[in-house]
Amino acid sequence: MSILKRIDSPADLKKLTPKEFPELCQEIRSLIISVLSDVGGHLASNLGVVELTVALHYLLDTPQDKIVWDTSNQAYAHKLLTGRREQFHTLRQFGGMSGFCKREESEYDAFNAGHAGTGVSAAVGFSEAHKQMGLPHRTVCVVGDGALTSGMTLEGLQHAGDLKKNLVVILNDNQMSISRNVGAISAYLNRTFTGEFYTRLREETSQFLETIPQIGEPVKKMAIRAEELAKGFLLPGLLFEELGFRYVGPIDGHNFEHLLSTLENVIKLKGPTLLHVITKKGLGFEPAMKDPVWFHACSPFDAQTGKPTKKATRPSYSAVAVNTLVKLAKDDKRIVAITAAMCEGTSLNIFEKEFPDRIYDVGIAEQHSVTFAAGLAAQGLRPVICMYSTFLQRAYDQVVHDVATQNLPVTLCIDRGGLVAEDGTTHHGAFDFAYLRHMPNMVVMAPKDENELQHMVKSCIHYEKPVAVRYPRGATLGVSMDPVPEPLPLGQGELLREGNDVALVAIGVMVHHALEAAERLAQEGISAAVVNARFVKPLDEELIGTVAKKVKCLLTMEEGCRMGGFGSAVLESLSEQGLWHIPTKVLALPDIYIEQGPQDLLREKYGLTANGIYEQAKVLFDRVSFQAIVS
Repeated sequence: MSILKRIDSPADLKKLTPKEFPELCQEIRSLIISVLSDVGGHLASNLGVVELTVALHYLLDTPQDKIVWDTSNQAYAHKLLTGRREQFHTLRQFGGMSGFCKREESEYDAFNAGHAGTGVSAAVGFSEAHKQMGLPHRTVCVVGDGALTSGMTLEGLQHAGDLKKNLVVILNDNQMSISRNVGAISAYLNRTFTGEFYTRLREETSQFLETIPQIGEPVKKMAIRAEELAKGFLLPGLLFEELGFRYVGPIDGHNFEHLLSTLENVIKLKGPTLLHVITKKGLGFEPAMKDPVWFHACSPFDAQTGKPTKKATRPSYSAVAVNTLVKLAKDDKRIVAITAAMCEGTSLNIFEKEFPDRIYDVGIAEQHSVTFAAGLAAQGLRPVICMYSTFLQRAYDQVVHDVATQNLPVTLCIDRGGLVAEDGTTHHGAFDFAYLRHMPNMVVMAPKDENELQHMVKSCIHYEKPVAVRYPRGATLGVSMDPVPEPLPLGQGELLREGNDVALVAIGVMVHHALEAAERLAQEGISAAVVNARFVKPLDEELIGTVAKKVKCLLTMEEGCRMGGFGSAVLESLSEQGLWHIPTKVLALPDIYIEQGPQDLLREKYGLTANGIYEQAKVLFDRVSFQAIVS
């Protein structure tokens, strides 16, 4: 019988012997590969962390002891070992299991996470809460080496080192190789440095030296320094020791002989400890080991060859934006590009091939990226930041304080605006219109199609102001492209269709849905005007006011949050123009965190399709017409 099928909780895992663990890990990897080949997801990192996950649940008493997974996109094995094996095939599907840790899903998921860098801070909170409440529970945080570039991770580490509470941070380092010789010496040193005898000897020696007048303290420091030198010649632990952590590692994260004994010792240590574990991304699946970047977050693929089973027939909005940027950069030497660890995801690898000396990947440091861009702009360059909408949220204050207040010409190319499908709640770009449009000096745009997008990218460089252009995830519409991008008149929308009954005022991807809805309304004798607003800010108030005065009712539509977004801007404009008498409805995402699911399904559910617009417009128009008859 399959070993994995015998495990419905960590209690079942504890019934196994360590000799059975390698076979269990193989079964876990096989299931992950099988499921992700159908549904896609974060493959490479999850294959690399299987042994570590097994070791943690074997040695800890979860869920009383807490495992905090930073980012949590590497927690698939964790899900399989905590009672969710039978639901694993629903991973990242509508109504199914989340691709990240989710407290609502399981008591074993200690903390919700989808952004990197939150793990250590949350774990410090867990550890301190246990102390305040008198609980004996242990806390372990697993953080990837990429998240060390996040300033928040370093903030959490320095606070933990200052508090000196019992906390284990496991640095899952999957970018470094580990040789057999170094691994063996490392494993020996760390079993020695973390064993009970050595730990007790270290503490007793320290206490004894402190009692010796005058020479005790210097000798104690020499002893500590000698230990650090013994480790420091081979191991990169000095930074963490200076932050107040006991550094242990690196050890081979796929060798249970080293992993179990070292981890068991580390868990018993008092105070903050960092265990440095070396793992291999994509282990067990050759295509993922050869291309860990693509398999970090992959689409469905052939389980034998690793080749994608779905290929896009049209370019993505991301590619169109960056290809336009490349064209502009050839003639404008001031243009430089910036990303925060998302070069491939934002298609900036296209720019990198053309201009390797004019692109900056700052790591998972969104706040730094914005202020860095502000510094570049203040000295005459034209920096363009390409970033997912959900990650730009992390740099809100920097956009306000460092860019907008100084009116610096920084361009924000906001990728993944709106609904992003299977990554779900933490990744939907629902809030960008709302959190950008209230900033003085800021220009906020969204294109109706890829042709308009290239003109907006050109406009960003032309305006000499802070500008954000927001575009969706996925393939473009396939419209014809103008040969040369040209700047758009600032704050000027366009009237795409005349109408006297209903006005459909749309932004971004909702424009083509509005045009389809207008066609259906016309078939029922309802004349609908369609406005492509183009700008959330500055809003084309003259155009919207002129159209509003000609119709009986008005609807706005956007793929973003209703509160404070584009529709709110239109309502404010109508109010300022004294057009209070025009019945208006805002179609947008409701005041909830949107679940995971295919973009088309979610759009249909929340009425953000041609059919949804048609139905809402017809209801509003019929109501207004009935009231006119009654009055």
